Amino acid sequence: MNNEIVVDVKEQDVSIALLADKRLVEFNRTDKDFAFGVGDIYLGKVRKIMPGLNAAFVNVGSDKDAFMHYLDLGRNFSALTKFTNVILNEKRIPDISEFNKSNELPKDGQVSDYLTVGQEVLVQIVKEPISTKGPRLTSEISIAGRYLVLIPFSNSISVSQKIKSKAERNRLRQLLLSVKPANFGLIIRTVAEGKMVAELDGELRVLLRRWNEALSKIARNSSPKLLLGELDRSVSIVRDLFSPDYHAIHVNDRDTYKEIYDYVSLISPDQKDIVKYYDSELPIFDTFNVTKQLKSSMGRVVSVKNGAYLVIEHTEALHVIDVNSGNRFKLEEGQEAVALEVNMLAAEEIARQLRLRDIGGIIIVDFIDMNKAANRKALFDRMEELMAPDRARHNILPLSKFGLMQITRHRVRPVVHVETEEMCPTCMGTGKSQPSILFAESLEDKIDFLVNRRGLKRLHLQVHPYVYAYITKGFYSLKWRWRMKYSWRLQVMPIQSFSFLQYRFLDSERNEIVLNTAAADGDGAVV
Repeated sequence: MNNEIVVDVKEQDVSIALLADKRLVEFNRTDKDFAFGVGDIYLGKVRKIMPGLNAAFVNVGSDKDAFMHYLDLGRNFSALTKFTNVILNEKRIPDISEFNKSNELPKDGQVSDYLTVGQEVLVQIVKEPISTKGPRLTSEISIAGRYLVLIPFSNSISVSQKIKSKAERNRLRQLLLSVKPANFGLIIRTVAEGKMVAELDGELRVLLRRWNEALSKIARNSSPKLLLGELDRSVSIVRDLFSPDYHAIHVNDRDTYKEIYDYVSLISPDQKDIVKYYDSELPIFDTFNVTKQLKSSMGRVVSVKNGAYLVIEHTEALHVIDVNSGNRFKLEEGQEAVALEVNMLAAEEIARQLRLRDIGGIIIVDFIDMNKAANRKALFDRMEELMAPDRARHNILPLSKFGLMQITRHRVRPVVHVETEEMCPTCMGTGKSQPSILFAESLEDKIDFLVNRRGLKRLHLQVHPYVYAYITKGFYSLKWRWRMKYSWRLQVMPIQSFSFLQYRFLDSERNEIVLNTAAADGDGAVV
């Protein structure tokens, strides 16, 4: 399978698409100024204790206070609190080995016994703000790397269950047991399999350095304060996605390209050349067909093979997916056989949709009814197989007697919203616009203005693909006639994300030309 990562960096946000054999299977989008990411470590201040919920609300600087349940304090909260208080009161970082774990929190305790209003606590974000809810917090601090996860105030070493070899599990455990400091625990990630002690020890030192950098900020700042941010979001996502199976990582921003290139060079020098800088006038998502796949895959109705389709509805409590056969039924095929075939095809798309949209919580799938228990079992087994590559924790229940499948899926970030319907930029929703036959004349008016009034001799024109086809069709095309008339160099480019009559002029440096069309044709519009 040919796996690729495509990174689209814009002024406001960063979008990352994961392609498997050119098919979009995962999509992430993050605002550049987004402040609260999973893994960020904060010095927070307790704002409110809620005995009825056995939880507390903590101020970490978000518009909405963050939520922390008693069970989120962690078994070693007492040691962490003493450690933090020494830093706050004595302005020094003590040796972590001095703080034992003798007073572990009971599972049935009350949050009011361990937290008070105004108390400063060391916390980490485990779930980003979603909808009307603030971040979700934990005091079980961990710092993730490529091969290891560092856990302060723990002495255990856990190995990923995906490493099946007992000998390899023991080797990794013994290697790290010999190099890790006291009172630090580790989780050995799947990609650490086969790595030598030098690589693992090197990353362990980096994680310890990041931990100490976070602690050094406690004494110098008052709460709420970000102590340790995750890596740049694009780098952190690449870290989680990256594996030897990837053939290319395409990036359209120089700075982000360098960050990802440096990171891949550090963790896998043999694969550093798969990171490629994308330098083209055509948007990177158009080149790799991401834009079209997003538009066709993120709507309420999603097409499946052979005429079947899904209807996906979202509510506050759960998500519902309805499977429909469309025109797939044939008289010569039995209803049971058709239902099984359509359900199997739908299961493949449902697994993709859950991952692509990052749908979390409770998902109810209404499959087409099947009478045979063997077919229901086959569908359940197929769904488990299709969901296996999903990195999010999930649980699937067999079909109920009503043909419903229940799925729970863990989500830590807000759902990415992609607009699949657009307001017409020409009529602004009124349903009326200038005659399309006059659009080419309007474009020529702008060209005349730019060439004869502004003196430009080289232009780039971006238009909708249909308009592009109209302008460039035939030997004596509009494009050819414009070039002959104005004696200038013109390059026309189709942009899939444009609406029908949308266009943009760029100069020779590929900078957008802001054109006050009142000067060009008197209509007062601004392009």
